[in-house]
This record gives sequence, C-alpha cells and structure tokens, in this order.
Amino acid sequence: MLRLHDKRGITLIELVVVMAVLSVLAAVAMPTLKVSVKRGKEVELRRDLRTMRDAVDMYKKYVDAGRITKETDSGYPKTLDVLVDGVEVKPAAAVQPGAQPAPATPPPSNGGWDDKMIGEGTSPGSGGVTKMRFLRKVPVDPMTGKNEWGMRSNQDEPDSEIWGSEDVFDVYSQSDGIALDGSKYKDW
Repeated sequence: MLRLHDKRGITLIELVVVMAVLSVLAAVAMPTLKVSVKRGKEVELRRDLRTMRDAVDMYKKYVDAGRITKETDSGYPKTLDVLVDGVEVKPAAAVQPGAQPAPATPPPSNGGWDDKMIGEGTSPGSGGVTKMRFLRKVPVDPMTGKNEWGMRSNQDEPDSEIWGSEDVFDVYSQSDGIALDGSKYKDW
C-alpha cells in the first residue's frame, strides 16, 4: 500500500496561526492584569494607612484617658515605633477622676495582621500596669516597597511634606504615583 498523504504532525501555517492567536490574547490580557495588580496594591495601601491611623488614634485615646503617660505635648506617639514596641498602660481603676474614658477593648478586628492590640500581661509588683502594643509591625508601603512612611506632626501644616518630628499625628505614602481614580497616593 502506498500512502500519498502522511497526517502526522502540524504544518508551519498551523503553528503560525496558533502563535498569532496566543499573541493577541496576551496583548489583550496584559493591561487587565496590570490594572488588577495596581488595584490590589491600592487596597493594601488603604488598609495599611487605616490600620496605622487607627493605632495612632487609639494611643491618643489612652493618653487622654490618663492610662498612658504623655510623651509629647499633644498626646500623640513620638514615633511609629512606639506603637510597635508598646507602652505601659495603667488599669482603668488607676485613672484620675475627670479623665476621658479609654476604650475597654481593642478596636474591632479588620482581619489583617494588625487585628488587635497586644497586651503583654502584668508583671509582679507592677500595680496592674500592662504593656500594650498598638501595632504588630509597621507595614511596608506597597507602592514604594519600603518600610518608610511620610509622617505629619500635630504642629505641621496639613499639606506639609516635612515632618516636624514632634509627634506622629498622621501617616501617608511617599509614592509619587497616581491612583486609578486620578488622585495622588500622597494625598490619601
């Protein structure tokens, strides 16, 4: 038997057509993938900023209630590291009359690594003083990839990009990038 046509393998034309189709699909999918990655980083940035701002606010509430000794005139933490390292918190019973009440429990969980303040317990003879941390760690800025944040002091101008070093009143990203909604990351 003589075979005139052998049907094994693929032709060069078929290979070129398949490569062209794959190239078109990749070209269409790439911008969508880039937007998806950027959106994920933006969500992470918003979460990290909210977490740090909540920790600063909770620290201030404890200072206002007299449960944390003031380190600054404003009552805000001196640095973000203070929130990570922890501070001694007096029991509610030891608070001076007339002070603002501090929350009895940590802020509600948001499902992240920063889900609650960490009480480290009391030491014998400490009079009930507890060491409390408000952050587990200072997060990495997803836009810059660095563990560096812009900070504003309570005495700084609202749009200042130079930290006065008196305290930490606010934090922001140091990225010069533009968000998907057209705003600057620095303005969040």
